[in-house]
Amino acid sequence: MIDFVQNLISGVAVGCIYALAALGFVLIYKSSRVINFANGQFIAIGAFMAYALAVWVKLPIWLAALVSMLLTAGLGFLVERVFLRRMVGQPIISVIMVTIGLASVLDGLMYLTPFGSGNFTFPAFLPAGGLNLGAINISYPQLLAIGFTVVFLLLFGWFFQRSVLGVSMRAVADDQMASMSVGVSVQRVFALAWAVAGLTAAAAGIVVGTVSGLNQDGLIAIGLAVFPAVILGGLD
Repeated sequence: MIDFVQNLISGVAVGCIYALAALGFVLIYKSSRVINFANGQFIAIGAFMAYALAVWVKLPIWLAALVSMLLTAGLGFLVERVFLRRMVGQPIISVIMVTIGLASVLDGLMYLTPFGSGNFTFPAFLPAGGLNLGAINISYPQLLAIGFTVVFLLLFGWFFQRSVLGVSMRAVADDQMASMSVGVSVQRVFALAWAVAGLTAAAAGIVVGTVSGLNQDGLIAIGLAVFPAVILGGLD
């Protein structure tokens, strides 16, 4: 029984990482009906930005994580403005192909950086050991993964239910033409969705890096490995 509970907790922690990574897919799909196949690249970029800021710039790890999430959100906004906005009105398959091409470009650019090969680890910032509940041990990286996910889900639950922008995003997801008829800026919602997707991708990358280390191929693979979780949880 103890082994079952221990493995269950480990599974929940991994599931939380997948949930964070899946948020990027869902946010973009809900607003634009597009699957972003560059999500894995956003995860890797966010994680390596946090590593560079923590190791090279010597920022505190929490500040490096925050700045990295904001920078990756900016990257998502820029991608929407430069590439995706030009595709408004085009067939969905054309937009999806743009995200696949974008994934290849970002992948190649990352291989030109010092992070293109090899394994990296964040500076140690969590205490050794974990939380002991009798015979059950929950490591601090697992607690970080679970805590991060719970905070993000609560924030997004509030955002979509209570905030004007969140309600606007839900309206656009339901009917773009009706949303525009009542004054909702669909282009603004698209840009916001890509920015927030970048932010959540960076958060997922940081948690993955904390739990299992940083490797470009591994981080990018997470972006597609979460697809079953996306389907199970529902793109809508």
